[in-house]
Amino acid sequence: MTDQHWELLQRVIKGEVVNPMPTGFIIDCPWLPNWYGVNIIDYFSNDQIWIDSNLKAINDFPDTMFLPGFWSEFGMCTEPSAFGARCTFPPNEFPHAHKIIHSWDDIDNLPEPNPKTDGLLPFMLNRLKLAQPKIEAAGHKIRFSVSRGPLNVASYLMGTTEFLTMLMMEPDKAELLVRKITAYLKNWHELQMETFPTIDGMLMLDDIIGFMGEDEFRQFGLPYFQELYGLNTSVKFLHNDAPCRVSAPLLPEMGVNLFNMGFEVTLNDLKELTQNKVTMLGNLPPRDVLAAAAPEEVYKATTELVGSLKDRTRIIMSCGGGMPPAVSTENISAFLNAVKNG
Repeated sequence: MTDQHWELLQRVIKGEVVNPMPTGFIIDCPWLPNWYGVNIIDYFSNDQIWIDSNLKAINDFPDTMFLPGFWSEFGMCTEPSAFGARCTFPPNEFPHAHKIIHSWDDIDNLPEPNPKTDGLLPFMLNRLKLAQPKIEAAGHKIRFSVSRGPLNVASYLMGTTEFLTMLMMEPDKAELLVRKITAYLKNWHELQMETFPTIDGMLMLDDIIGFMGEDEFRQFGLPYFQELYGLNTSVKFLHNDAPCRVSAPLLPEMGVNLFNMGFEVTLNDLKELTQNKVTMLGNLPPRDVLAAAAPEEVYKATTELVGSLKDRTRIIMSCGGGMPPAVSTENISAFLNAVKNG
Protein backbone atom coordinates (compact mmCIF):
# COMPACT_ATOMS: atom_id res chain seq x y z
CA MET A 1 0.00 0.00 0.00
CA THR A 2 1.13 3.55 -0.65
CA ASP A 3 1.50 6.09 2.14
CA GLN A 4 -1.62 7.81 0.83
CA HIS A 5 -3.67 4.62 0.91
CA TRP A 6 -2.40 3.79 4.40
CA GLU A 7 -3.33 7.24 5.67
CA LEU A 8 -6.75 6.90 4.04
CA LEU A 9 -7.28 3.52 5.69
CA GLN A 10 -6.38 4.98 9.08
CA ARG A 11 -8.82 7.86 8.59
CA VAL A 12 -11.67 5.52 7.67
CA ILE A 13 -11.00 3.29 10.68
CA LYS A 14 -11.13 6.37 12.92
CA GLY A 15 -14.59 7.18 11.54
CA GLU A 16 -13.75 10.19 9.39
CA VAL A 17 -16.04 11.01 6.48
CA VAL A 18 -14.23 10.42 3.18
CA ASN A 19 -15.52 11.47 -0.25
CA PRO A 20 -15.60 9.75 -2.63
CA MET A 21 -16.05 6.57 -0.64
CA PRO A 22 -12.87 4.49 -0.51
CA THR A 23 -12.60 1.13 -2.26
CA GLY A 24 -10.47 -1.91 -1.63
CA PHE A 25 -10.15 -5.61 -2.40
CA ILE A 26 -8.42 -8.63 -0.90
CA ILE A 27 -6.50 -10.17 -3.79
CA ASP A 28 -4.55 -13.43 -3.87
CA CYS A 29 -4.22 -16.67 -5.83
CA PRO A 30 -7.93 -17.30 -6.52
CA TRP A 31 -8.00 -14.21 -8.75
CA LEU A 32 -4.66 -12.63 -9.53
CA PRO A 33 -2.81 -15.31 -11.58
CA ASN A 34 -5.57 -16.03 -14.10
CA TRP A 35 -6.44 -12.32 -14.38
CA TYR A 36 -2.79 -11.72 -15.22
CA GLY A 37 -2.87 -14.57 -17.76
CA VAL A 38 -0.81 -17.28 -16.06
CA ASN A 39 -1.50 -20.55 -14.28
CA ILE A 40 -1.64 -20.60 -10.50
CA ILE A 41 1.45 -22.84 -10.30
CA ASP A 42 3.43 -20.21 -12.26
CA TYR A 43 2.33 -17.54 -9.81
CA PHE A 44 3.52 -19.65 -6.87
CA SER A 45 6.81 -20.82 -8.34
CA ASN A 46 8.12 -17.80 -10.28
CA ASP A 47 8.97 -14.73 -8.21
CA GLN A 48 9.13 -12.50 -11.29
CA ILE A 49 5.60 -13.47 -12.33
CA TRP A 50 4.42 -12.94 -8.75
CA ILE A 51 5.81 -9.40 -8.50
CA ASP A 52 4.81 -8.45 -12.05
CA SER A 53 1.20 -9.56 -11.57
CA ASN A 54 0.91 -7.60 -8.34
CA LEU A 55 2.46 -4.53 -9.96
CA LYS A 56 0.01 -4.76 -12.86
CA ALA A 57 -2.94 -4.79 -10.45
CA ILE A 58 -1.80 -1.68 -8.58
CA ASN A 59 -0.92 0.13 -11.81
CA ASP A 60 -4.20 -0.72 -13.54
CA PHE A 61 -6.28 0.36 -10.52
CA PRO A 62 -4.19 3.00 -8.73
CA ASP A 63 -7.08 4.56 -6.83
CA THR A 64 -8.19 1.43 -4.98
CA MET A 65 -6.53 -0.31 -2.04
CA PHE A 66 -5.38 -3.88 -2.53
CA LEU A 67 -5.21 -5.71 0.78
CA PRO A 68 -3.00 -6.88 2.32
CA GLY A 69 -0.90 -5.76 -0.64
CA PHE A 70 1.76 -7.95 -2.29
CA TRP A 71 0.50 -10.97 -0.39
CA SER A 72 3.24 -13.59 -0.41
CA GLU A 73 1.35 -16.87 -0.05
CA PHE A 74 0.89 -20.44 -1.19
CA GLY A 75 -2.85 -20.59 -0.78
CA MET A 76 -4.33 -22.80 1.89
CA CYS A 77 -1.06 -24.74 2.19
CA THR A 78 0.90 -21.87 3.71
CA GLU A 79 0.34 -22.37 7.45
CA PRO A 80 -0.37 -26.15 7.59
CA SER A 81 2.87 -26.88 5.72
CA ALA A 82 4.92 -25.89 8.78
CA PHE A 83 3.29 -28.73 10.72
CA GLY A 84 4.32 -31.21 8.03
CA ALA A 85 1.08 -31.37 6.04
CA ARG A 86 1.44 -32.90 2.57
CA CYS A 87 0.56 -30.23 0.03
CA THR A 88 -0.90 -30.79 -3.43
CA PHE A 89 -0.38 -28.15 -6.13
CA PRO A 90 -2.41 -28.74 -9.34
CA PRO A 91 -1.26 -26.61 -12.30
CA ASN A 92 -4.21 -24.24 -12.32
CA GLU A 93 -6.38 -25.11 -9.34
CA PHE A 94 -6.18 -24.07 -5.72
CA PRO A 95 -3.64 -26.00 -3.65
CA HIS A 96 -4.75 -28.39 -0.96
CA ALA A 97 -3.23 -29.31 2.41
CA HIS A 98 -3.86 -32.89 3.52
CA LYS A 99 -4.82 -33.82 7.07
CA ILE A 100 -2.13 -34.88 9.51
CA ILE A 101 -4.31 -35.37 12.60
CA HIS A 102 -6.17 -38.66 12.24
CA SER A 103 -7.04 -39.22 15.88
CA TRP A 104 -7.44 -36.89 18.83
CA ASP A 105 -4.36 -38.43 20.45
CA ASP A 106 -2.22 -37.14 17.56
CA ILE A 107 -2.62 -33.65 18.99
CA ASP A 108 -0.38 -34.48 21.96
CA ASN A 109 2.58 -35.06 19.64
CA LEU A 110 1.88 -32.26 17.18
CA PRO A 111 5.19 -30.53 16.39
CA GLU A 112 5.86 -26.91 17.37
CA PRO A 113 6.83 -25.28 14.07
CA ASN A 114 9.62 -22.78 13.73
CA PRO A 115 8.41 -20.10 11.27
CA LYS A 116 12.00 -19.24 10.38
CA THR A 117 12.71 -22.67 8.93
CA ASP A 118 9.62 -24.84 8.59
CA GLY A 119 7.30 -25.61 5.71
CA LEU A 120 6.64 -22.96 3.09
CA LEU A 121 7.06 -20.02 5.47
CA PRO A 122 10.77 -19.33 4.73
CA PHE A 123 9.99 -19.22 0.99
CA MET A 124 7.07 -16.90 1.60
CA LEU A 125 9.17 -14.53 3.68
CA ASN A 126 12.20 -14.63 1.40
CA ARG A 127 10.05 -13.83 -1.64
CA LEU A 128 8.99 -10.63 0.11
CA LYS A 129 12.58 -9.78 1.04
CA LEU A 130 13.71 -10.17 -2.56
CA ALA A 131 10.76 -8.16 -3.85
CA GLN A 132 10.94 -5.38 -1.26
CA PRO A 133 13.13 -3.03 -3.38
CA LYS A 134 10.71 -3.27 -6.32
CA ILE A 135 7.69 -2.87 -4.04
CA GLU A 136 9.15 0.29 -2.52
CA ALA A 137 10.32 1.61 -5.90
CA ALA A 138 6.65 1.42 -6.97
CA GLY A 139 5.72 3.66 -4.04
CA HIS A 140 4.34 0.91 -1.81
CA LYS A 141 5.37 -0.62 1.51
CA ILE A 142 4.79 -3.96 3.19
CA ARG A 143 2.05 -3.08 5.69
CA PHE A 144 0.52 -6.34 6.92
CA SER A 145 1.54 -9.57 8.54
CA VAL A 146 -0.81 -12.28 7.31
CA SER A 147 -2.02 -15.73 8.29
CA ARG A 148 -5.07 -17.92 8.44
CA GLY A 149 -6.66 -17.88 11.87
CA PRO A 150 -6.20 -20.60 14.50
CA LEU A 151 -9.59 -22.26 13.96
CA ASN A 152 -9.05 -22.26 10.21
CA VAL A 153 -5.62 -23.88 10.54
CA ALA A 154 -7.06 -26.49 12.91
CA SER A 155 -9.66 -27.42 10.30
CA TYR A 156 -6.93 -27.98 7.70
CA LEU A 157 -4.88 -30.13 10.03
CA MET A 158 -7.73 -32.50 10.95
CA GLY A 159 -10.78 -31.69 8.80
CA THR A 160 -13.60 -29.26 9.45
CA THR A 161 -16.21 -31.81 10.54
CA GLU A 162 -13.70 -33.59 12.75
CA PHE A 163 -12.60 -30.35 14.39
CA LEU A 164 -16.12 -29.11 15.08
CA THR A 165 -17.05 -32.54 16.46
CA MET A 166 -14.04 -32.49 18.77
CA LEU A 167 -15.17 -29.19 20.28
CA MET A 168 -18.21 -31.03 21.66
CA MET A 169 -16.70 -34.43 22.37
CA GLU A 170 -13.16 -33.68 23.57
CA PRO A 171 -12.98 -30.01 24.61
CA ASP A 172 -9.64 -30.42 26.39
CA LYS A 173 -8.02 -31.79 23.24
CA ALA A 174 -9.61 -29.01 21.20
CA GLU A 175 -8.19 -26.33 23.49
CA LEU A 176 -4.77 -27.97 23.38
CA LEU A 177 -4.82 -27.91 19.59
CA VAL A 178 -5.94 -24.28 19.37
CA ARG A 179 -3.36 -23.23 21.97
CA LYS A 180 -0.56 -24.89 19.99
CA ILE A 181 -1.67 -23.28 16.74
CA THR A 182 -2.07 -19.87 18.38
CA ALA A 183 1.48 -19.99 19.76
CA TYR A 184 2.76 -20.87 16.29
CA LEU A 185 0.77 -18.09 14.60
CA LYS A 186 1.91 -15.55 17.16
CA ASN A 187 5.53 -16.45 16.44
CA TRP A 188 4.84 -16.24 12.72
CA HIS A 189 3.27 -12.77 12.90
CA GLU A 190 6.05 -11.54 15.16
CA LEU A 191 8.66 -12.80 12.68
CA GLN A 192 6.94 -10.97 9.81
CA MET A 193 6.84 -7.78 11.89
CA GLU A 194 10.50 -8.09 12.88
CA THR A 195 11.53 -8.69 9.27
CA PHE A 196 9.58 -5.72 7.90
CA PRO A 197 9.39 -2.77 10.31
CA THR A 198 6.91 -1.06 7.97
CA ILE A 199 4.25 -3.56 9.08
CA ASP A 200 1.56 -1.89 11.19
CA GLY A 201 -1.39 -4.14 10.39
CA MET A 202 -2.25 -7.80 10.67
CA LEU A 203 -4.74 -9.81 8.63
CA MET A 204 -6.17 -13.15 9.67
CA LEU A 205 -8.60 -15.20 7.62
CA ASP A 206 -10.87 -17.62 9.45
CA ASP A 207 -14.19 -18.89 8.13
CA ILE A 208 -14.65 -21.51 10.87
CA ILE A 209 -15.88 -18.72 13.15
CA GLY A 210 -19.05 -18.74 11.08
CA PHE A 211 -19.85 -22.36 11.93
CA MET A 212 -19.67 -21.99 15.71
CA GLY A 213 -22.27 -20.85 18.22
CA GLU A 214 -21.49 -17.97 20.55
CA ASP A 215 -20.74 -20.16 23.56
CA GLU A 216 -18.36 -22.36 21.57
CA PHE A 217 -16.61 -19.38 20.06
CA ARG A 218 -16.20 -17.69 23.44
CA GLN A 219 -14.46 -20.81 24.73
CA PHE A 220 -12.45 -22.03 21.75
CA GLY A 221 -11.94 -18.89 19.69
CA LEU A 222 -12.27 -15.55 21.43
CA PRO A 223 -9.32 -15.80 23.88
CA TYR A 224 -6.96 -16.88 21.12
CA PHE A 225 -7.99 -14.17 18.69
CA GLN A 226 -7.62 -11.64 21.50
CA GLU A 227 -4.09 -12.87 22.11
CA LEU A 228 -3.17 -12.63 18.45
CA TYR A 229 -4.83 -9.28 17.81
CA GLY A 230 -3.13 -8.06 20.97
CA LEU A 231 0.08 -7.73 18.98
CA ASN A 232 1.16 -4.14 18.51
CA THR A 233 -0.44 -3.03 15.23
CA SER A 234 -2.88 -0.24 14.48
CA VAL A 235 -4.95 -2.16 11.90
CA LYS A 236 -6.47 -5.44 13.04
CA PHE A 237 -8.11 -6.99 10.01
CA LEU A 238 -10.31 -10.12 9.92
CA HIS A 239 -11.76 -11.95 6.92
CA ASN A 240 -14.71 -14.28 7.52
CA ASP A 241 -17.11 -14.71 4.64
CA ALA A 242 -18.97 -17.56 6.32
CA PRO A 243 -22.13 -16.68 8.33
CA CYS A 244 -21.26 -13.84 10.72
CA ARG A 245 -24.46 -12.67 12.44
CA VAL A 246 -23.56 -14.55 15.64
CA SER A 247 -19.91 -13.53 15.74
CA ALA A 248 -20.18 -9.93 14.47
CA PRO A 249 -21.16 -8.44 17.86
CA LEU A 250 -17.95 -9.95 19.28
CA LEU A 251 -15.62 -8.30 16.76
CA PRO A 252 -14.77 -5.30 18.98
CA GLU A 253 -14.13 -7.67 21.89
CA MET A 254 -11.82 -9.72 19.66
CA GLY A 255 -9.83 -6.56 18.93
CA VAL A 256 -10.86 -6.35 15.27
CA ASN A 257 -11.22 -2.89 13.70
CA LEU A 258 -11.46 -3.87 10.01
CA PHE A 259 -13.76 -6.67 8.81
CA ASN A 260 -14.29 -8.35 5.44
CA MET A 261 -17.49 -10.38 5.47
CA GLY A 262 -19.76 -12.32 3.12
CA PHE A 263 -22.85 -10.74 1.61
CA GLU A 264 -25.68 -12.45 3.50
CA VAL A 265 -25.82 -9.74 6.20
CA THR A 266 -26.18 -6.14 5.03
CA LEU A 267 -23.65 -3.45 5.83
CA ASN A 268 -26.37 -1.53 7.67
CA ASP A 269 -27.08 -4.53 9.90
CA LEU A 270 -23.39 -5.16 10.51
CA LYS A 271 -22.87 -1.58 11.63
CA GLU A 272 -25.66 -2.07 14.17
CA LEU A 273 -24.34 -5.46 15.32
CA THR A 274 -20.87 -3.97 15.93
CA GLN A 275 -22.18 -0.63 17.32
CA ASN A 276 -20.31 1.04 14.45
CA LYS A 277 -16.99 0.29 16.13
CA VAL A 278 -15.56 -1.73 13.22
CA THR A 279 -14.79 -0.62 9.67
CA MET A 280 -16.50 -2.80 7.05
CA LEU A 281 -14.87 -3.93 3.80
CA GLY A 282 -17.68 -5.17 1.58
CA ASN A 283 -20.11 -6.39 0.44
CA LEU A 284 -21.24 -6.74 -3.18
CA PRO A 285 -21.97 -10.42 -3.99
CA PRO A 286 -18.61 -11.61 -5.34
CA ARG A 287 -19.39 -14.57 -7.57
CA ASP A 288 -22.88 -13.89 -8.92
CA VAL A 289 -22.44 -10.14 -9.44
CA LEU A 290 -18.81 -8.99 -9.52
CA ALA A 291 -17.58 -12.05 -11.42
CA ALA A 292 -20.59 -13.26 -13.42
CA ALA A 293 -22.64 -10.15 -14.23
CA ALA A 294 -22.14 -7.81 -17.16
CA PRO A 295 -20.36 -4.50 -16.43
CA GLU A 296 -23.59 -2.51 -16.61
CA GLU A 297 -25.18 -4.90 -14.11
CA VAL A 298 -22.19 -4.54 -11.78
CA TYR A 299 -22.54 -0.76 -12.02
CA LYS A 300 -26.26 -0.91 -11.23
CA ALA A 301 -25.87 -3.32 -8.29
CA THR A 302 -23.02 -1.26 -6.83
CA THR A 303 -24.99 1.98 -7.17
CA GLU A 304 -27.91 0.36 -5.34
CA LEU A 305 -25.60 -0.92 -2.60
CA VAL A 306 -24.07 2.52 -2.04
CA GLY A 307 -27.52 4.11 -2.10
CA SER A 308 -28.79 1.71 0.56
CA LEU A 309 -26.28 2.83 3.18
CA LYS A 310 -27.68 4.69 6.16
CA ASP A 311 -24.23 5.77 7.32
CA ARG A 312 -21.18 5.94 5.06
CA THR A 313 -18.59 6.20 7.80
CA ARG A 314 -16.34 3.23 8.50
CA ILE A 315 -17.08 1.57 5.16
CA ILE A 316 -14.67 0.63 2.39
CA MET A 317 -16.62 -0.54 -0.64
CA SER A 318 -15.61 -3.99 -1.86
CA CYS A 319 -17.07 -7.38 -2.57
CA GLY A 320 -18.28 -9.72 0.15
CA GLY A 321 -15.11 -11.77 0.63
CA GLY A 322 -11.89 -11.77 -1.32
CA MET A 323 -11.76 -11.09 -5.05
CA PRO A 324 -13.23 -14.26 -6.61
CA PRO A 325 -11.92 -16.04 -9.70
CA ALA A 326 -12.79 -14.71 -13.16
CA VAL A 327 -13.51 -11.07 -12.24
CA SER A 328 -12.71 -9.03 -15.34
CA THR A 329 -10.99 -5.68 -15.61
CA GLU A 330 -14.21 -4.26 -17.05
CA ASN A 331 -16.25 -5.36 -14.05
CA ILE A 332 -13.75 -3.93 -11.57
CA SER A 333 -13.81 -0.63 -13.46
CA ALA A 334 -17.63 -0.64 -13.42
CA PHE A 335 -17.59 -1.18 -9.66
CA LEU A 336 -15.07 1.59 -9.05
CA ASN A 337 -16.92 4.05 -11.28
CA ALA A 338 -20.22 3.32 -9.53
CA VAL A 339 -18.70 4.01 -6.12
CA LYS A 340 -17.05 7.19 -7.36
CA ASN A 341 -20.33 8.45 -8.79
CA GLY A 342 -22.50 7.20 -5.93
